[in-house]
Amino acid sequence: MTKKAVHIIGGGLAGSEAAWQLARRNVPAVIHEMRPVRGTDAHKTDHLAELVCSNSFRSDDAQNNAVGLLHAELRLADSLIMSCGDANQVPAGGALAVDRDGFSAAVTQKLENEPLITIYRDEVAGLPPEDWDNVIIATGPLTSPALSEAIATLTDTSALAFFDAIAPIAYFESIDMSVAWFQSRYDKVGPGGTGADYINCPMDKEQYYNFINALNEGEKTEFKQWEGTPYFEGCMPIEVMAERGPETPRHGPMKPMGLTNAHNPDVKAYAVVQLRQDNALGTLYNMVGFQTKLKYGAQKDIFRLIPGLENAEFARLGGLHRNTFLNSPVLLDGTLRLKADTRLRFAGQITGCEGYVESASMGLLAGRFAAEEWHGLEKSIPPVTTAFGALLSHITGGHLATEEVPGKRSFQPMNVNFGLFPPVPAVTEIDGRRLRGKEKTIAKRQSICKRALVDFEQWLEDSKPKMAA
Repeated sequence: MTKKAVHIIGGGLAGSEAAWQLARRNVPAVIHEMRPVRGTDAHKTDHLAELVCSNSFRSDDAQNNAVGLLHAELRLADSLIMSCGDANQVPAGGALAVDRDGFSAAVTQKLENEPLITIYRDEVAGLPPEDWDNVIIATGPLTSPALSEAIATLTDTSALAFFDAIAPIAYFESIDMSVAWFQSRYDKVGPGGTGADYINCPMDKEQYYNFINALNEGEKTEFKQWEGTPYFEGCMPIEVMAERGPETPRHGPMKPMGLTNAHNPDVKAYAVVQLRQDNALGTLYNMVGFQTKLKYGAQKDIFRLIPGLENAEFARLGGLHRNTFLNSPVLLDGTLRLKADTRLRFAGQITGCEGYVESASMGLLAGRFAAEEWHGLEKSIPPVTTAFGALLSHITGGHLATEEVPGKRSFQPMNVNFGLFPPVPAVTEIDGRRLRGKEKTIAKRQSICKRALVDFEQWLEDSKPKMAA
């Protein structure tokens, strides 16, 4: 089995999804996961597909949101990550959030129970052995130093990196619900939700500015050895937002729009801190958008300035870790293979996609591509009009910087978004009524989503004969 198997290095979301897709196509797979033999700065368990940052898969709206569209495509493609996510969801308004421990335990059990999948707990230190002729490297942003160095040597280029941050998690029983209240923004009802899925902590103007000053003055973790490493804009530490301007957080994660204080409905909050349920029991809530590099002592003092959190106890405090990813438009071909060594295929965040479902989708594609290669079949690439295809195209060549520029590397981690899709014909009216402003944007996005789902289902259908061979 070992000689014929596809070897997958890394048991995160991408690696787990890749193994599942291979097994579905009667291809044996071996997952090499270095935990618990070698730990990381962010992981806490030895489960596969452990979520180290948020417990949210973000929007589940497949008609109006690019992430929700990717959810829908993953479900259509028999995604292990989405099925386990759906089975372990917790209320989160219009988003799909999961019980992180239940989710990773479910993924681990599914893979352990699959006869065609073998899981080794070992570190692949350096490049894979030469007799591994079909390899998927899905080591994620926390690739071990030995493997990172080997990849950099092979490609004659250094991997890009950025800082990624983790938000704190508070115990529900320690939150003062005489001050805070339950409500989703604009009372939006999402999967498994009621429209009252977030805990909201209000601030008046004076409280807000006292909080911002505390953020600016709080003692922070510094990483001088990684100076120049950028932050990922979609996971910005709250104190870095505050440094950009005192009003910045209030127009980001602390925006008060769409919320009415249940205890004092006539008074509009100047800012609001939201917490989202983190486990199925409802005993843990994470602070939405509060990724941080504040030192632990400072976190407790500063976050207890938030009304409703004065006596908060934390199950986990925030933290910061370094992420690594490839200059994929230069280094990878259209099926995620490394041009310098085509037996190696990459998947997940190391390719430069950012986000749980984005990583899973690239793992799913890597698994399908590797299976087609194993069976000696032509590769079936999803249309660029789909969320899968748009993200793959961006990673493997759609980005403008397709050539190496000495001293400047512009390729950066990317979430799936509507800017990656080919344009659709403008929608100017519906049922004879002219659309204006935001209505046009909504109609355009809905057209992109509708086209994507039609094209994705057709791609899956066209791929069936090839996969069955």
